[in-house]
Amino acid sequence: MQKDFFIYQAQTTRFAAGFEVEKAEGSYIYGTDGRKYLDFVAGVSANTLGHSHPKVVNAIKEQADKYLHVMVYGEYAQEKPVALCKLLAEATPEPLEITYLVNSGAEAIDGSLKLAKRYTGREEIVSFKNSYHGNTHGALSVSGNETHKREFRPLLPMVSFIEFNNENEFSKITEKTACVILETIQGAAGFLVPNNDYLIKLKKRCEEVGALLILDEIQPGFGRTGKLFSFEHFGIVPDILVMGKGMGGGVPVGAFMSSRKIMETLAHSPKLGHITTFGGNPLIAASCHATLKEVLESGLMNEVAEKEKLFRELLVHPKIKNINGKGLMLAVNLGSPEFTLNVAKKCMEKGLIVFWQLYRNEYLRISPPLTISLNEIREGCQIIIDVLNEN
Repeated sequence: MQKDFFIYQAQTTRFAAGFEVEKAEGSYIYGTDGRKYLDFVAGVSANTLGHSHPKVVNAIKEQADKYLHVMVYGEYAQEKPVALCKLLAEATPEPLEITYLVNSGAEAIDGSLKLAKRYTGREEIVSFKNSYHGNTHGALSVSGNETHKREFRPLLPMVSFIEFNNENEFSKITEKTACVILETIQGAAGFLVPNNDYLIKLKKRCEEVGALLILDEIQPGFGRTGKLFSFEHFGIVPDILVMGKGMGGGVPVGAFMSSRKIMETLAHSPKLGHITTFGGNPLIAASCHATLKEVLESGLMNEVAEKEKLFRELLVHPKIKNINGKGLMLAVNLGSPEFTLNVAKKCMEKGLIVFWQLYRNEYLRISPPLTISLNEIREGCQIIIDVLNEN
């Protein structure tokens, strides 16, 4: 299987692990080598409830027995997509009330940018240095790392970039700005958290000039920080909310959410302002609805602070420079990309899956399922400490 993987499946790097997966359950992935591996990555924040959560699997099976795809998005009323959008509306603060379901976080970013331009009638976009929003042309255009972009230019015009947590650059947000888009917690840059009421001040600036604020919650959303969405920690509500990854419990999905007044502009002048064949797919929606319902009702979000505290207590070592992040999205600074990649490799050999940050490879990524137990946290952290002691 590994040989065929490298022959027939397109690669994203020249150093893919090619790890052969047999099955996955709970906090563990089982390899064809007969070993089990504790997962501290959760499919890069996608497996909110761990692997093969029974409620998610059962929801998918039940929907599969009824029907799969029946019509392009936005035409037919189907039970699970409707239930999902209704539950999202009930679980989020005003004015968020209506959801557009799509296939991925990157598509949701593209849709949100189109929505902001359509609603405001403006063309300029302000994003952030070192931001990451996905890899479609639109999402890449508002991502803030030139190394990942330069070979794919030309990208969207009229996009400018400001520095995260720097209020002195607010003057670049003007009456010509359609939207300001940012990750509530900067992901690829090393899980950087807004400070000094930065988001409150940013929202105020957007309101002053009539720009919409788009928050990308693709990574921290669905309970990962102890709230359903991380903006709830910071005293604001975005004009447009973007979600994905952990929304699906392990299936591909994305969505953007706004007020009815804003969202309805995609339906006219021109009609089909955004259209997607498989967005709102009933099988995917069934998985999302089961995931959201469990996150809201299980009490898992109430456990996040305790689990974060345990990670920070256990991951103390001279080779650990600092730990960024919030909740169960933590970035452990090991000083250099080379050392971090080696640590990740050695952890895998000892049965622990960890990863690294996209832009800041010196940071070891820790984003386990919300369902991870305290004992599993202790087990995994001990492996990290053992590897640091040996290298």
